[in-house]
Amino acid sequence: MLHITNGESAAGSLRQSGLQGQVQAWQDVLHEGPVPAGLLLDELRPVRAHFLADTFHTSYDTILAELTARDAMLVGYADHDEVVLWFEHDLYDQLQLLQILDWLAGRAPGATRLSLLCIGAHPEVHPFHGLGQLSPMQLAALFPARQSVTVAHLALARAAWSAFRAPDPTSIETLLGGDTSALPNVEGALTRHLEQFPAASDGLSRSERQILQSVAAGTARPGQLFQESIKQEDRPFLGDTVFWSYVAGLTQGEQPLLAVVGGGRFIVPEDWSDGRAREVFHTQELELTEAGRAVWAGGMDWISLRGGIDRWLGGVHLSGPEASWRWNRQARRLGSNGRSTPAASTS
Repeated sequence: MLHITNGESAAGSLRQSGLQGQVQAWQDVLHEGPVPAGLLLDELRPVRAHFLADTFHTSYDTILAELTARDAMLVGYADHDEVVLWFEHDLYDQLQLLQILDWLAGRAPGATRLSLLCIGAHPEVHPFHGLGQLSPMQLAALFPARQSVTVAHLALARAAWSAFRAPDPTSIETLLGGDTSALPNVEGALTRHLEQFPAASDGLSRSERQILQSVAAGTARPGQLFQESIKQEDRPFLGDTVFWSYVAGLTQGEQPLLAVVGGGRFIVPEDWSDGRAREVFHTQELELTEAGRAVWAGGMDWISLRGGIDRWLGGVHLSGPEASWRWNRQARRLGSNGRSTPAASTS
């Protein structure tokens, strides 16, 4: 038996749960960085490895070796009598699940049973954020409730994964305008993905706007900001490293939106084992700059202020002086260069 789950926290608990079989953590922040269309699993691997190595300040060779071993475990799925997919309802997990199901959709399962456990709540854990909160005993108790992966699961996953990787993000809106009930968490997850596109009104992603909102309300220190960001999410999906990169980005450029109180550069440790570096990091305090207050009030555009954008969201590469796609917060739909499209609403 092979168990595949979202990360090492849940994977570690599964290994202690008493359930038979091997455990593999998928471990990729697919909501960040390039996931371009047209690349097979082995072709996408070095693309993701480069991005993850840069983001997490880790060796490219190390990351590539980890992804290679992970993918080999999936490719060898037929060596197991059953493959169980353990995931949650948030964007981070749903993209991993879509990637795995899309790959499996192109293979004949043979004698291997494909099973799915996907939860968004647990009666003993409040608030529920993820599988990593559950004890080995709690995970084992969920096992009998797994469901068989059906043709409908595979078909929707293939369509959703393709839409996520498309260079035209309105493919996602088209998908969400149809029936996504086979995987009921896909709608909420992909809608949250669309909210990460720069807003037509101010150029901020939802996550960036929530950071400014928290600082404007008096939350100044990094750890507090991260906790506030979790509270503002129905389905928290951001890890702290990615979150710090958002905060750092708002402090950069000729007209940053955030500044460190007292001056100086916002510093994120590359080595978190350094106790002194951790202490300095967590004692930093942030405040809105004049530009930050102007953008927060809706009078200025963040992308224009920083001289353009260079960011991948799935298969969409936003680059140049103006984002090619913007999220209209009022209409809750995408627009090309800020103009609302007639695509189906994702509200």
